[in-house]
Amino acid sequence: MRTDDIALAHRLADAAGAAIRPLFRAAFTHEAKADASPVTEADRAAEAAMRSILSTERPDDGIIGEEYGAERVDASRQWVLDPIDGTVSFMAGRPIFGTLIALLQDGWPVLGIIDQPIGGERWVGALGKPTLFNGQPVRTRACRKLADATLATTGPQYFADHDAEHFMALAGQTAHKRLIFGGDCYNYGLLASGHIDLVVEAGLKLHDYAALVPIVEGAGGTMCDWNGDPLNADSAGHVLALGDPARLEDVIEGLACHH
Repeated sequence: MRTDDIALAHRLADAAGAAIRPLFRAAFTHEAKADASPVTEADRAAEAAMRSILSTERPDDGIIGEEYGAERVDASRQWVLDPIDGTVSFMAGRPIFGTLIALLQDGWPVLGIIDQPIGGERWVGALGKPTLFNGQPVRTRACRKLADATLATTGPQYFADHDAEHFMALAGQTAHKRLIFGGDCYNYGLLASGHIDLVVEAGLKLHDYAALVPIVEGAGGTMCDWNGDPLNADSAGHVLALGDPARLEDVIEGLACHH
């Protein structure tokens, strides 16, 4: 990682936020993508703003973006952009979506930002550094047993086939009255800041999880797939985030599945 990568990532987040804010809770056009997820003017404007900065400042680096695809796919450094993670929340006027910016080195996430441009909340994680929330270090919290855990997921509708059964089997062992649905990337920021214990999801793409890994791990948590393997560009999209790494075996046992 270059010394000025973090400063550059902040500028990318600033540019994305400036493109998104005027369109939040405004009349905006949207259309169905092939997978029928809504895509808005804000998504496109934010990604275009970030790509413009990267093409000037880091012309040799690759870019993988949700809206505009991949450039320079063979570069060892890849910027991974999700201009609005949580489009459904954005369209519903809920300020819990986020812009995700990650830097991968040889397929491994080394830098990540979650930016919530409406509330002015930003988590920054970088390999070997403590995670910062609005400039101040944050830590995950201890969780003594699974029955005490606050569990979050974006929604049961996102689990395919048997994944939902495995999720519900695990959810049954956590503090069920504190189960949280909805939140996308925002849940991982809350986990890094010590407010949530566990996030479990399936079907995520690289741009959904790459930025989250350095943030959660720099705050003392752990991120992996449902088998406990670390996440990289080749992961299948089954994602676990734990505030307390000591609970990892319990969680994997609770899911009782092998992918």
